[in-house]
Formats: sequence, structure tokens, C-alpha cells
Amino acid sequence: MPDRASFPPPSIDATQTLLTGAGYVPDRALATVLHLALRMGRPLLLEGEAGVGKTEVARTLARALGRRLIRLQCYEGLDLAGAAYEWNYPAQMIAIRLAEAAGESDKAEIASGVFSERYLQRRPLLEALMPDPAGPPVLLIDELDRTDEAFEAFLLEVLSDFQISIPELGTVKAEHPPIIILTSNRTREIHDALKRRCLYHWVDYPSAERELEILRARLPQVPQALSRQVVAFVQALRREDLFKVPGVAETLDWAAALVELDAVAVDPALAQDTLGVLLKYQDDIARTDAAAISRLLDEARHAAGRIA
Repeated sequence: MPDRASFPPPSIDATQTLLTGAGYVPDRALATVLHLALRMGRPLLLEGEAGVGKTEVARTLARALGRRLIRLQCYEGLDLAGAAYEWNYPAQMIAIRLAEAAGESDKAEIASGVFSERYLQRRPLLEALMPDPAGPPVLLIDELDRTDEAFEAFLLEVLSDFQISIPELGTVKAEHPPIIILTSNRTREIHDALKRRCLYHWVDYPSAERELEILRARLPQVPQALSRQVVAFVQALRREDLFKVPGVAETLDWAAALVELDAVAVDPALAQDTLGVLLKYQDDIARTDAAAISRLLDEARHAAGRIA
């Protein structure tokens, strides 16, 4: 792991090495935009299909830097109470009743006491602004497109000023801004106001060479010949007319599954039996019948030898 003095990485190559050393194999474009985000202290918005490795960038970066990863998993209906903070109302009520029982009558003083940090429950956005001895954390705001558009407005203050305004308490501002990575599967467009506060990168499916490199880095126990065949088959499968083609996560899962089955090569029966590791929709599985699998395996056998 690099020491804190190496942050931010001094070059694009150093950024690429940082991630590669922690098991993530970025292409040059991703390493460049991440390097710029770290050097400029700007949030980074990663968009792309599900399963291409967007979330893993944040996980790997936190691991490589020795920083805490704070994850805000977005969903429809997410609000400020779930994302930033909320007051501990039961504890506040108990405090008020105890104060009244003790004969305290100054309402302003009682209100000041119960709206203090003691009764504040931090959620991921606020937690990411707190000081950390290990250094500012990596804040992952995952699958932003799952939230309502109105929720994006909550994020603008955090993304531009690294602070949150709490009406009863004041403004909480990070002494050292967190590293912020947002991801979106692009099921809807993210608002321009939010995009302007971020650097942006589209994460695509990897080339066969890079996918093989990823597989080797993440699952070194998979035999080399099997790794090439797995990658070549998945690359061929992605060219099929499917509702949802497999991502890198599925490639890794399939390779791990084949190792669990003590496979050293993929044959048509094994591919058919394990297709559910790669494809998650019944229509896609039904479309990939025995004839399609034989054709894809033939393509994979010819392509595997050409993957460096």
C-alpha cells in the first residue's frame, strides 16, 4: 500500500500503477480522468452499463490508499434523512422530559441542548465530511440514477463546497474534502447542474486483452488456457442480440464457478449448465441454445489464441 505522502499520485502512470497494484486494471483514459480528479480535488462521475467495474474503482481506490470507504447506495425515495443526517427524536424527547422533571424551564436552553451533535445521527454524506486520522475517506455515491431527480439537489452543496447546512445546528464543512466517486447506469439522464460539478468518464466493456488482464489480476488461480477461453467466449457472447450482455463481474463469477467445478476447459455441456452465471434473463438464456453455444465456443477457440 502506498503511504500518505504519495497522495495524490504524481502522474497518470502512478495512478494506473496504484489501481493495478490493488487488483483493478484501468485503461489509460480512466487512469487519466481519475488522476485529474484526485489532483484537482473534483468529484468523478462514472457512467456505463451495469457490471463494467464502476463501483470497483471506488473500492479499489480506498483499498490502495488505505482510506475508509463510505458508500451511499442510492434508491428511489432516498431523502436527506437517509443520505445526510437525521435527529434522534426519541433521545431528544427523553432529554426534554428529564429537563422538565429537573425543574428546568428555559425553553431556549433546552432546545439548544437537544439540537446539538449529541443527538445528530450521521448518514453517509455527513459522515464523509468528518475528520479521519487515516485521511479523507472515499465517498461512493452508487447508482445515482436510481434516485429521484429532486434528490440530486441535495448533493450540489456537498459536491461543490464539501459542506452540509443543518438549519438547527449550522454548516458542517469538511476540513479536508473526501474523494468523491459517483456512478450511474444511465437509466435516466443526470442533471447538468450536477454534472458540471464533476469530471466525467464513460466506462465501457473492456477489450479482450484488458479483460484477460483483469481476470489474471483478480483470479490468478484460474489456469491460463481456461482464462483465455472464458474471456474469448464472453467477448463473443457480448456480440449476440441479448437483453443484457454479461459484464466483467459476470466474467469473474463464471471463471470462479468453472474453477469450483474443477474445469480445465469449457465444453458445450458445461457452458449450457453454467449459463445462469453469465446471463440473468430467461429470454437471453433461452435464446442461447445448444447451437448458439457451439458456435460461440468455435469463435472463442479461434479468438483465444490471439488474445495477448
